[in-house]
Amino acid sequence: MKTFIIPYYDSKTMISEKTIKNTTIKLLRNANTKLPSDVKKALKSAYKKEKGIAKTNLKIILENIKLAEKVKTPICQDTGILIFYVKNPMKNIEKGIIAGVKEATKIIPLRPNAVHPLSRKNTNNNVGEKIPCINYEFTDDDFTEITVLPKGAGSENMSAFTMLNPLDGIKGVKDFALKTVIKAGGKSCPPTIVGIGIGGSADISMKLAKKVLLRPINRHHKEKKIAKLESELYNAFNLTGIGPMGLGGKTTVLGVNIEYASCHTASLPVSINFNCWAARKASVRIYRNGNVEYL
Repeated sequence: MKTFIIPYYDSKTMISEKTIKNTTIKLLRNANTKLPSDVKKALKSAYKKEKGIAKTNLKIILENIKLAEKVKTPICQDTGILIFYVKNPMKNIEKGIIAGVKEATKIIPLRPNAVHPLSRKNTNNNVGEKIPCINYEFTDDDFTEITVLPKGAGSENMSAFTMLNPLDGIKGVKDFALKTVIKAGGKSCPPTIVGIGIGGSADISMKLAKKVLLRPINRHHKEKKIAKLESELYNAFNLTGIGPMGLGGKTTVLGVNIEYASCHTASLPVSINFNCWAARKASVRIYRNGNVEYL
């Protein structure tokens, strides 16, 4: 049983489970059939710079994106494990999201990806034990915001974690990140977006690495030192020559986003989480008057 503090929703302004369900369905359709403008812009820019097989791969990717938007079908057949981030949850939020996921699986459609980790039995509706994963956050804003991050297995399987010695410092972070990108090669469906979480604890660093993928790739970290590290790693990754789909080229990554948390004086955890070129995400706000705004 989960209990949520609801700071501003009273009995007269409660949003129905049906409204949340229908909002979730549209949110999932938006996420799976449209790419954010910053990602599309980066792909188009990469296409202009590339030659040969790299340019051909990017042309196919861009045509695929355009077609998915036109016919309103998923950009990729792997519609991912569904990760939700919810600010200021209201009553019925979890039931509404789960109902929306089940219905969206049938009507969009989404590929049923939720299986038991050992028996591999598929629920066939993208709902399973602790899936979809719903992360909660409380702010002073007068609305509920739902963001979905569908994570495909190709990029997710290349995730990596290490516990560095604090003395390893920035050099250690760079070395680990570069080795991880090289090891991933074409398996992560490049050009990718690389999320890096530094500090906290083992679990916190991985949560940071995943959540930071939501930040637009054209927006650097607010701290100059972290922003500089993002730029340096971006350049280093693109010098590997891995290229689009791992077949060579100048564009191995579209962006590098880093977030950090304070950590224990004796530890330096670092996590890396990839998003493939189909960097899907979508957000919606539900206001207390019932208005719904898709961002």
